[in-house]
Amino acid sequence: MNIKVVRGNPTPEELAAALAVVRARAAAATTTPPGAPRQRDAWSDPSRIATARLPIPGPSAWTRTFWPG
Repeated sequence: MNIKVVRGNPTPEELAAALAVVRARAAAATTTPPGAPRQRDAWSDPSRIATARLPIPGPSAWTRTFWPG
């Protein structure tokens, strides 16, 4: 991992503090085992938008796919 200071002149203590934060975040992100299933976010769950029944198939079924009723 390469870290580059783009602007400013940080002290060694400031660099050490910033690096400690970055390493802590990276360690927290990798705490789950590689084979463990991930918990899905609620916003990406398709069942939240498909709460109503699907339209009955037929010639005009495509017109009822967005508006309920």
